[in-house]
Amino acid sequence: MRIDKIETYRVAIPLMKPFKTALRTVHTAESIIVKITCEDGTIGWGEAPPTIVITGESLSSIESAIHHVLKPFLENQSLRNYEEIFQGIQSIMIGNSSAKAAVDMALYDCLSKICKLPLYQFLGGHKDEIETDFTVSVNGPEEMGEDAVTYVQQGFDVLKVKVGKDDIKTDIERIREIRSRVGREIKIRLDANQGWKPKEAIQAIRKMESLNLNIELVEQPVKAWDIEGLKQVTDNVDTQIMADESVFTPKQAFDVIKSKSADLINIKLMKSGGIYQAQIINQLAEVCGMECMVGSMIETRIGISAAAHFAASKKNITRFDFDAPLMLAREVIEGGIKYSGRRITLPKEPGLGIRNVNIEGGLAIGEKP
Repeated sequence: MRIDKIETYRVAIPLMKPFKTALRTVHTAESIIVKITCEDGTIGWGEAPPTIVITGESLSSIESAIHHVLKPFLENQSLRNYEEIFQGIQSIMIGNSSAKAAVDMALYDCLSKICKLPLYQFLGGHKDEIETDFTVSVNGPEEMGEDAVTYVQQGFDVLKVKVGKDDIKTDIERIREIRSRVGREIKIRLDANQGWKPKEAIQAIRKMESLNLNIELVEQPVKAWDIEGLKQVTDNVDTQIMADESVFTPKQAFDVIKSKSADLINIKLMKSGGIYQAQIINQLAEVCGMECMVGSMIETRIGISAAAHFAASKKNITRFDFDAPLMLAREVIEGGIKYSGRRITLPKEPGLGIRNVNIEGGLAIGEKP
């Protein structure tokens, strides 16, 4: 089964409400959609959103990596040799993890379709339903409190709250306001997106512990490169600490696990370069007794479906952050995962379960008129 054609398309979809973190503000979900066609007509879909402040990739750099490096390597390759293909994707160029992820998930879509299995079953089939949290963007305390109440009323019982912007006092006010509005039963996870220094993080988390704000975990409190600082925070608070931007590769995961710099790891396909490497990271964590979460960027249902299939297939992945499609003002994807409030159901169709992609405007990159 040979790879016949690789095409890319750009999509841009407005968000219903701006998505704000300590690193960036997003008004529109932009992505490169990848379509891989095999010689028998099997089609696989992938996606790569540009997240310059995290992966360093733009729309143009993703397109360039796919068309000038990955496409020449992949065309006419046989999917029977998929181990060699996935290793080649990772070794053929440094970085460009989102471009690699888009191609990787499209290939897994093809492989599982050829095997006539939903992707989550092809990868292990641990469960066919999961539950997502919902993200509260970083704003003023009152607005964040109002947003939190809205999401709880919509059925979400786990909130991922963005902090790390302004000062520690303001962050604590944000959490106190949210906790006072949603009550004690709702789980609250914090994501500082590298916004604190180690001593600030310890001060903030200890203060929240003393106020009995009942925080489940704090994600990436310090700069991605500061593994010593991450460990300093982990060692000096009772709340669980999760590494996110500090872990792109299996080697980085190994370093965090070995040094006990975090209690949990957040795996994202756009960081790991796709499902192939994400599985290695999860296996490393699992054999060392560390649970993982799978998260996402601001993506359409293609990328989120791939991440959800991977997450649902593995026992060691116990937390899920797949709310991005619920933030979009319109839908361009038919099929994929299905939402019912916080509950996500994996499709029974082979592959990702994507039936159609409504791409507006023009030809695929590289296609002739």
